[in-house]
Amino acid sequence: MKSEDNRRPQDRASGADIRDDTTTIRRFLADDHARLDALLACAVARPEAIDRAAYGEFRRGLLKHIAMEEKILLPAAQRLRGGEPLELAARLRLDHGALAALLVPTPTHSILRALRAILEGHNRLEENAGGVYEICERLAGDAAGELLAQLRAAPEVPAAAHVDSPRVMAAARRALARAGYSETLLDAE
Repeated sequence: MKSEDNRRPQDRASGADIRDDTTTIRRFLADDHARLDALLACAVARPEAIDRAAYGEFRRGLLKHIAMEEKILLPAAQRLRGGEPLELAARLRLDHGALAALLVPTPTHSILRALRAILEGHNRLEENAGGVYEICERLAGDAAGELLAQLRAAPEVPAAAHVDSPRVMAAARRALARAGYSETLLDAE
């Protein structure tokens, strides 16, 4: 009989065991997406206030996830393709830039809405059949286990204090536009 998990969603999310030795690159990174999605959902669960603890964990986790892809996964794929980057690499990097820019200011509901909007499509590009994770797994072949070990060993990324200024918001709007998203995602409701 399976026992019920009565922990809060953010506790389940942060305690997810994504170190199973049978895990694939695709499963490992998709499970991390699910963990991050749960933390973001917890951060906005109460409309009157953003849960800063859940958001802080989401922010640090997303920075680490982006670093795993930018510093380990995408460069490995490019190496395995004889120096040719994946077709989707540029698209992913634009999304990563927009996501990172949105993590700089103190979170607001409009920032969280923009993060969700980007992640929804971005995660599908990576997770779906024929997506980036599956392509990387296929390219790595027998070396997939080694690549997965590198992803698992990725260090935490320190998160700087939030910076709130018109320049920061202007930079976030430019990053959204560069990535093909509407700057109106940041407009208050």
